[in-house]
Parts: sequence; C-alpha cells; structure tokens
Amino acid sequence: MVNDVSDWPNVSIEDTEEQRAQAKKISDEIDDAIQRERRAKEEKRPPRKVLLLGTWEGTTRNASEVNEPPFAGPSQSGKSTLLKNFHLLFAPKSFHAEAEAWRAVIHLNLAQSVNFILDNLSTPNTISPGNKLFLRQDAGPDVGQLRIRLSPLRQVEISLNQCLTVEHEATPRRPISLYNNILRTEGTSKSSIRGGSAWKALAKSQTLHSSIKSELQKTRSILDACRDDIVSLWSDPAVREQLKKQGTTLEDSSVFFLDNAFRVAARDYIPTADDILRARLETIGVEEHRIVMETADAGEEWIFYDIEGSRGQRVASWVPYFDDVHAIIFLVSMADFDQSLPDDPQVNRFADSFTLWKTVCENKLIAQTPVMLLLNKADLLQEKLSAGIFFAQFVKEFGDQPNDLKSVSKYFKTLFMAAHDIHSPKERRLFVQTTCAIDTQAMSLVLREVKEVILVAMLKGNMI
Repeated sequence: MVNDVSDWPNVSIEDTEEQRAQAKKISDEIDDAIQRERRAKEEKRPPRKVLLLGTWEGTTRNASEVNEPPFAGPSQSGKSTLLKNFHLLFAPKSFHAEAEAWRAVIHLNLAQSVNFILDNLSTPNTISPGNKLFLRQDAGPDVGQLRIRLSPLRQVEISLNQCLTVEHEATPRRPISLYNNILRTEGTSKSSIRGGSAWKALAKSQTLHSSIKSELQKTRSILDACRDDIVSLWSDPAVREQLKKQGTTLEDSSVFFLDNAFRVAARDYIPTADDILRARLETIGVEEHRIVMETADAGEEWIFYDIEGSRGQRVASWVPYFDDVHAIIFLVSMADFDQSLPDDPQVNRFADSFTLWKTVCENKLIAQTPVMLLLNKADLLQEKLSAGIFFAQFVKEFGDQPNDLKSVSKYFKTLFMAAHDIHSPKERRLFVQTTCAIDTQAMSLVLREVKEVILVAMLKGNMI
C-alpha cells in the first residue's frame, strides 16, 4: 500500500536547496584543506643537514717547557660556540628562551673554576722545605680564610651537576656520577658537563620538579653570598702567581666568568648572549641540534650533528651521517699549536688536526659533500704570538717566516687547502675562513656566507 503524501516530512524545496548548498560549502572547504595540505607537503623543503666536526675536545697539556703565563682556551675547537652563534643569528627568540638553562651551566662553570683554583692552591709544593701546603703567608694573608668561606661552592658544584644531568620529570632519576660528567685533568681547568642530558628542560620552568627549583634557588643564594670572596680570590696577585708557577692553564671561559664573577654570581643574574656563547658543555658521542629559522627563511629547519672529537670515536660515529648530510663544517683551533694530546703527550694537536683533516678529505662517502673549513681562535693565536711564543718552535716546517697572525694563519690556510686538493677523491668546492667564534659580529658575516654556500650546494644537487 502506498503511503499518503501526508506521511512524508514537511520539507520545503527552499530548505532542501539550502541544505545542499551548505553541504557543498563544507565539501569544498574540506577539498581546499586537503589541497592546501598537499601543497604544503610538496612545498616543504627537507631539513638542511650539517655535520660539525672538530679536533679532540678533552683537556690538554702544555707542550712547551718554557715557563710562560697560562693561556686560556686550548681545549675546544669551537663547534659549540659556532652552533650557538648560528642559533642566535637565525633563531634569536629560541636562543634567548634558553637563558634560564644556560644560567645553571654558567654557574656550574664558575663554581668549578673556583674549586679548581682552591684545589691547586692546596696542592703540596714540592719545592718548598718540608713539602708543606701552599696555603701559607706566600699565598696572601687572607687566602686561608677565603678557602673556608668559599667551601660552600663544593656543594654548589655537586648540586648543579645533579640538576643538569637528571631527566627533568616528576621524579628525577639518579644523576650520573659527578666525576663522570665533570672532567678535570692536572694542569687544566675543565668546566663542562655532558651535553647529552635533558638540561635544557631548565628553560621551561613550569616543567621542573619543585625540588629542582628549590635547589637552583639555593645555589643562586650561595653564589650571591660568596661573590665578594670569589672576586677577592681571583684578584689576589699571590694566587695568580702561584697558578703561573704551577703552569696551570684555565680555559678562556673560566677566565671570562671569573673576571665577571661579581655580575655572574648575583642573585638576579640573567645571562647575556656573550655569556651564553662562552658557557661550556662537553660533547659526548653524537648530539643532534634542531634549529627552526625565525629570521631568514622562517620556518625552515636546520639539523646539526655535533660529533665528539675523541680519536676513538671519530670514524665509527661519523659514518652513519655521511650519506645524507648537505655540508660539513670542520673547525680547527689555530691556538693549539703548542699543545699535545692528553692521551698521547707525544702527539702535537696541530699535527693531529691536520691528520684528521686529511682523513675527512679522502673519505669517499663524502666526496661530493661541500666542506667548510673554519680556522678558529684567531684571537687566542694572536695572544700567544704577541707574548713571544714562536710557532716555528712547534711546527718546524714554518721555518723563518714572520711570527705574526697574518703569516701563521696563511700557513694554516695554504697547508689545509693543499691537503684537500691532494686527498679529495673528486673536485668540489672548499670554503675556508679565519674566524674568532666569540666575535658575534664577525661570525654573523661568516655564518651568512656558510648558509648560502650550503643552500647553493643543495640546489645544484637537487636536494631542495
């Protein structure tokens, strides 16, 4: 039986057309969204991948037997500083957002430096009669008291190490052993911690466990209370003289933070960009750093693989990243010509850097990968040469050329470029630049050029 028309819903023709129009509108919006997503995926460029290589990053020994003043900064090639410069230049908001985390690192650097000095001042003086401790009148009348008043910095060092090496979750895990993370070698101040931990979670204070927040506030209070004494210790001529007699070398970062201790140890201290550039974290193994561009090419992602420089880790660690990296940045510290390797005092670090460079050049897996060679630490090289340390004393092949920055840096450039041409399996572009990684203005020009070289290389290789 056919239903009467009155049984059907009372729907007008106008209502039906309106519903159809609405449905079509929704369908078109969905189609547009799908198309936009498809175009975005097609237009999205792959991350730019860069391999950061450098020489051994452990502590060093002074290869010179001449009793020269200690010079800072022989222990790192400058990879981390270059990376921070890149971050500051192209993603400044992200860079400054990490200031809170870097404050804890800087405070650890400062506490380590002070404790290292006090340890050295307590070392038995084998020259003095009776082999007595150095903390006598020749250390200055107040050094003994300073040592007592600065003793809380021992706990500051331990506490900050724990805060920086735990996973910042609701319940922090047991920290790695202090002396597995903080390296100290006789004759050198090593102010660094393992970089592979979740220390950057400190930049997001809302994610921190309350106990960690409390501990960080406590360490800041102790440092603030000790800052006058830190300044007094570092400014004591007797202390400086004893460190000089011992041949004790402080890193450039240690000297910088000690020189600025009154500011850095203040309770309300906020790190500047220059402070962050000088803060030290040790690279252990392979670390991946992702930077999303905020200025030029906003939204694009750059991935930097920072590789540990120890000789035992070099080839094994790098090989997995050779296939798809778009460029290699190789840093050499020119200031290390008078330093030897800590694990092999017979090997000069200049010679080790050159050997490593040849190994990279001849590797067939990266035969077509553009290489950027940065001859770094020109400022420290200048300091040493001006102080009368002769480059030819450690690099005999330099001969009787002038012992100045221009001649020595030219020698570096010529030697490394020639090795590249001889050992590279295929012809490729080599970018070479003399740098000072802590000079942000000069580095900004270098990094812009490095960025363009990488992008051009990617275009030629159809990688974009």
